[in-house]
Amino acid sequence: MARIVVQKFGGSSVSSTEKIRKVAQRVKARRDEGWQLVVVVSAMGDTTDELLSLAKQISADPPRRELDMLLTCGERISMALLSMALQEVGVPAISFTGSQSGIITDDTHSQARIVEVKPGRIEEALGQGKVVIVAGYQGVSRGKEVTTLGRGGSDTSAVALAAALHADCEIYSDVDGIFSADPRIVPSAKKLDSISPEEMQELASAGAKVLNAQAVEFAREHGIVIHAKSTHTAGTGTRIEAKPGEQGRVRGVTCETDVWAFCVQGAPESLLELLDAHQVKPRSVSFDASGRTLVLVPLQDVHGPEVLRAKLPAGVTVLDDLGTVTCVGTGLHADALVLRKALSVAKSLSAPVTAMASSALQLTLVTERAHVKALTKSLHEALVG
Repeated sequence: MARIVVQKFGGSSVSSTEKIRKVAQRVKARRDEGWQLVVVVSAMGDTTDELLSLAKQISADPPRRELDMLLTCGERISMALLSMALQEVGVPAISFTGSQSGIITDDTHSQARIVEVKPGRIEEALGQGKVVIVAGYQGVSRGKEVTTLGRGGSDTSAVALAAALHADCEIYSDVDGIFSADPRIVPSAKKLDSISPEEMQELASAGAKVLNAQAVEFAREHGIVIHAKSTHTAGTGTRIEAKPGEQGRVRGVTCETDVWAFCVQGAPESLLELLDAHQVKPRSVSFDASGRTLVLVPLQDVHGPEVLRAKLPAGVTVLDDLGTVTCVGTGLHADALVLRKALSVAKSLSAPVTAMASSALQLTLVTERAHVKALTKSLHEALVG
C-alpha cells in the first residue's frame, strides 16, 4: 500500500489562481511518484485579515462564534479551488472542511484545541485513489459548533491529520525551512538542518511565524517528524525532530512587536480573570525591576483590544510601546553566560530592558519597540554568529 504524506500549503502559496495551479502540479508530481496525498490549505493570501476587517467594521469586539463562522470561509475557498485545479490536470480529488475531515476540537472559539481526529472519510477517499484537500485552521466541537484553531492553525490541522493517518508531514512556505532568525531582520541568519520540537515550540511561541506553536506541541506529543520546506524551490528544508541538543547553545533569535504588557501593582488575579473571560492567553508573566507584575499578551488573537483596555481593573495599566526579543536553545539557564552577553549587548545599544524571563529553553528581554529589530540583529550576531 502506498505511503501517505500530509502536505500543508500556507496562504502565500495559494494566494492566486496561478499559484494554486502551480501547487496542483506539485501535488500531481508527488502523486505520480506513488504517494497517497492529503493536502491541507490555508486561506488565500490576506483573505483572513480581510474577513476580520469586515467583522471589525460591524463590531469592535465580534462574538467569537460568529467570527469562527466567518473566518472559516477563507480556507473553504482555497480547498475547492485546489481540488478543481487538480481535476483539471487529470488528478481525481475531493475537498473536505475541517468537520468533514473528522477534526474534533474543544468548545473554545477562536483558539480551539484539537482533542480527536476521526479520518474515516479521508481514508475512504484515499482508498478510491483520490487526493484529499482539507481546509486547515478549523474543526468542529462535540456540540457541532464550527471552531477555529488560532493564527497558524493550518499547521496544527496538518500535524493532527498526519498523526491520525500515520503519515509523513510536510509544511510548505515561502522560505526553505527554519532559520536562526527572520532573514528580513537579520540578513546573516542561517538555515537550520534540524531543530528539536522543544526549541521550535519556544521560537514559535515567541513570535517566529514559520510554524505554529500548538502544531509543534502536537507533533512532539505524537512523535511526528515535521519537514519544513519551500513551496518554490527544491531546497533541503529543516526537519523538526527530537535530537540531543547542545547545552547552552543559542539556536535562534526571534522577536515580537505586536504585544501589550499589562502592568500590575500587586496581585494580578483580577487581570488574569478578565483575560480568561475574553479568551486571551498571556504569553508570559514576569516582574520588572520595580517589583511590578508584567503580563505579556500577543495581540494577534485579541479581537477587541480597545474593548479590553476599557475594562481593565483599577491599578492595571497598559504598556503598548514594548516588544520582546527571545533567544532559544537547550540549557540556556545552565549558567549566566548567555544572560550576561544579552544584557551587555542591550546596554551597548542603549536599549532599556524593562523586564526579562528565562527558562531552560529561552531567554526573553522586554524592551522598547523602537529597539527590537536592532537588538534582535545584534543578539543574533553575538550569540549565534
